[in-house]
Amino acid sequence: MAKTQQTSGNGEFPTDLAEALKARVRGDVRLEPADRALYATDASNYRQVPLGVVLPRDDADVETVVALAREYEVPLLARGAGTSLAGQTCNAAIVLDTSRYMNKILHLDPEARHADVQPGVVCDQLRNAAEEHGLTFGPDPSTHTHCTLGGMVGNNSCGAHSVMAGKTVDNIESMEVLTYDGLRLTVGPTSEQELEEIIAAGGRKGELYAGMRNLRDKYADAIRQGFPQIRRRVSGYNLEALLPENGFNVAEALIGTEGTCAITLSARAKLIPSPPHRVLVVFGYDDICQAGDEGPAIMETGPLALEGIDDQIVSDMRRKGYGLKALEGLPEGDGWLLAEYGGDTFEEAEEKAEKALKRVGERCRDSRIYTDTAEANLVWSVRKSGAAATNAFPGEPETYPGWEDAAVDPAQVGQYLRDYRALLDRYGYRSSLYGHFGDGCIHGRVTFDLSTHEGVKKWRAFTEEAADLVVSYGGSLSGEHGDGQARAELWPRMFGPELMQAFAEFKALWDPGHRLNPHKLIEPYRMDENLRVGPDSSQMDPKPLYFTFPKDLGSFAQAAGRCVGVGKCRSGSGGIMCPSFRGTGEEQHSTRGRARLLFEMLEGDPVDTGWNSPAVHDALEMCLGCKACKHECPVQVDMATYKAEFMAHYYERNRRPKQAWTFGRIHEWSRLAGYAPKLVNTLTGLPGINQAVRAVTGMSEHRELPKFSDQPFTKNYQSPVPARGDRPTVMLWPDTFNNFLDAGVPGSAKRVLEALGYEVQLPGKPLCCGRPLYDYGFLDKARKRLEQTMAVLEPAIRAGIPVVGVEPSCMSVFRDELLNFFPNDERAKWLSGNTWLLPDFLNTLELRVWPTLEGAVLLHGHCHQKAFDGMDGTRAVFEKLGLTVNTPDTGCCGMAGGFGFEADKYEVSQRIAEDVLLPAVRNSDEGTFIVSDGFSCREQIQRGASRNVLHSAQLLERAFCGPAGCSEEAS
Repeated sequence: MAKTQQTSGNGEFPTDLAEALKARVRGDVRLEPADRALYATDASNYRQVPLGVVLPRDDADVETVVALAREYEVPLLARGAGTSLAGQTCNAAIVLDTSRYMNKILHLDPEARHADVQPGVVCDQLRNAAEEHGLTFGPDPSTHTHCTLGGMVGNNSCGAHSVMAGKTVDNIESMEVLTYDGLRLTVGPTSEQELEEIIAAGGRKGELYAGMRNLRDKYADAIRQGFPQIRRRVSGYNLEALLPENGFNVAEALIGTEGTCAITLSARAKLIPSPPHRVLVVFGYDDICQAGDEGPAIMETGPLALEGIDDQIVSDMRRKGYGLKALEGLPEGDGWLLAEYGGDTFEEAEEKAEKALKRVGERCRDSRIYTDTAEANLVWSVRKSGAAATNAFPGEPETYPGWEDAAVDPAQVGQYLRDYRALLDRYGYRSSLYGHFGDGCIHGRVTFDLSTHEGVKKWRAFTEEAADLVVSYGGSLSGEHGDGQARAELWPRMFGPELMQAFAEFKALWDPGHRLNPHKLIEPYRMDENLRVGPDSSQMDPKPLYFTFPKDLGSFAQAAGRCVGVGKCRSGSGGIMCPSFRGTGEEQHSTRGRARLLFEMLEGDPVDTGWNSPAVHDALEMCLGCKACKHECPVQVDMATYKAEFMAHYYERNRRPKQAWTFGRIHEWSRLAGYAPKLVNTLTGLPGINQAVRAVTGMSEHRELPKFSDQPFTKNYQSPVPARGDRPTVMLWPDTFNNFLDAGVPGSAKRVLEALGYEVQLPGKPLCCGRPLYDYGFLDKARKRLEQTMAVLEPAIRAGIPVVGVEPSCMSVFRDELLNFFPNDERAKWLSGNTWLLPDFLNTLELRVWPTLEGAVLLHGHCHQKAFDGMDGTRAVFEKLGLTVNTPDTGCCGMAGGFGFEADKYEVSQRIAEDVLLPAVRNSDEGTFIVSDGFSCREQIQRGASRNVLHSAQLLERAFCGPAGCSEEAS
């Protein structure tokens, strides 16, 4: 007899069910409020706190969870990466997250062109494995770096290359699934003979197949006539797969059911040839509607993909300063189509592109061919990430999903967009428009007002009219993202009563008790229920704050709410974001996970409201403060700043760890050590004292204690007083790390600048930007240090003397924290625009002759360097010297100042470094110069790869002064 014990009002699990799960499941059972908060929403407008979360190790774990859920009549939700835009991956249920452990490619057969995969396998993981054999998995949503195959099966995902490969339903041969009542079976195409044999065998499987056959026969005419005849129809269950002419393909019937019918345990994915060479053509038009008109003509030229973007995306990206380098490559226009052509050879791909341009190019306003892969990828990045550029403009309406996924016949896109724009105008909404124009699927986030009852009422009325508009075109409510809670309520407008009855009966066959993702498609929630930021939201917006958050109108709640949940921070490769997630694989250690915990902290349930949350503290403590999210996140979530703000308030109520008083206040300790550095080095080298220092500081036993330079740079050199005045002047910033721990670096910078004819001055007093203080929430002290800095540098500011530094993390303070503390201070504004890393400063100089230096360089950029000024300046200077420069995508070094030194973070630090950076260094030739400007980066490389690492200043000194360097006299 089933147990009917329910969860309590506060969402706590029944004790005996919790104990049973923990005792019988090998994977992770997570029932704490913070665990549940992490899964309360996806990338949609909806929020439902789950009952609990289970990360199963294997199929047996899934079967155990299902059996216990059935015993207690508890609903279940199987989800992938949680990137869905329609609310189908949040529900008041036990969430099964297979991405943590069930993420293996079980078998890949290049001859048979298929692969068996677990549901947690990331799309790119499969595609990259297939590419080794010249194959690929066709569907590639914009989230392909982190979405899972299980999620793609649930949503029937597509992507940019659907014109080449179709939807997920077209690319799955068979699946192994589990029903809520415990039936495990392999499903796929079924011949009539096999169907009869299955039914004759009886049992639950026979009953299920008999029910599907009867449903097919009963509704065959309605199925044949009631579905839109377009490639991108994703709405509704795929009942046409059960028709005799389609082979009674049960796998295809289950794909796109959004977890409402069965749980996927594995899938056999089809692999198709991947054209090894690709060329991109971009056509510019007067507007996106005209671009839609021209799509069919371009499709006749045989592209692998045909994507569209509008001027709203591009203008918003420019306003944000996001992806500017990518935007430079766009041809003239206010609406663009991106057509990709492929071939077995580069010449074949280029010939196809040239023919297409010749055939249809004269009908556009401007066009451009991209034969360089790096340039093409930059342009593609506008399409992949640009949609989120419409979010989070201070003082402007926020944009939301909800009506972002309609599809029509590609031949009707242009006129449909004109009608849709007229509808938007009538309601006073603004929306970006982009999508898969080759298949007629249109995306776009809209400025709905979901914060007031009147706004929600207006949104609902608009959505109903938009649905009717699409249906009038013979289109689909969803062309890719699925319907979930956002559009399932609208299904009757598209399908009518007979097909709706067929859908309900199909659901009942597989899930009679409605326990799998209940109320998301059949008997759906209303579209205006469970809103994440709805009019009944109880979010607090705490005051006072240390930072001013000028880009979020002084609102911490608005800042923390920037995250839209697309999960780019869960990517396993490329770029930097998010290093701690790559080191642990934990959702709470992704940028998205931390943003969600902050959101839930402000919401107050299930995470306690206010600044005193241990769960939020633990998640933020693992943030490296790399600032990659501020640069790489499409909505520019700034987790390093949110962490600093939270820690400042948290430690007003809680004791700081010992690391805060050692690593966080390293400037004070370094100044003390600077009076007798040799003595300090000698004492800390003694075994007893060495261990005592580690105990006091919390430093890992696997790290060597840093050695102080024999003499701080600032003691070895003083600014000439008075200034000579016959040479241009620069102010060299003596940061704590290099001044006390690697004094040769600022020394080299000084000599390079003097060799270029500059008079080099130092600040008149010991200063520190306060960089280490931020990680431990010492924001009051950090602010005072910056106030002191501006006061001391004020004469230099008035004189227009640029500030040049050698440590990226310190120079980024002038770009970031300084303006966040003092947004209206003219001194702060001046420093923000006139502080330079040494190579970036040199790159601004117009030298008649550059010295030459032979050799190859492997250049690793500090995370803050990449986040703000980038590596182009350093690379350009080295190339002017004649060096061959390689800047591999080495990610984060894993040190992040004191992070990698702390005992409880050492292993994560090493995993991050071993992901890309250290292997790249080890695999480089012995004669290659390894260069990194980050002090912590150099420490990690030297200790982890046993290679000597230079600062760019040291390599530049070799070029400008010769191998022996510049003498002080010559300076």
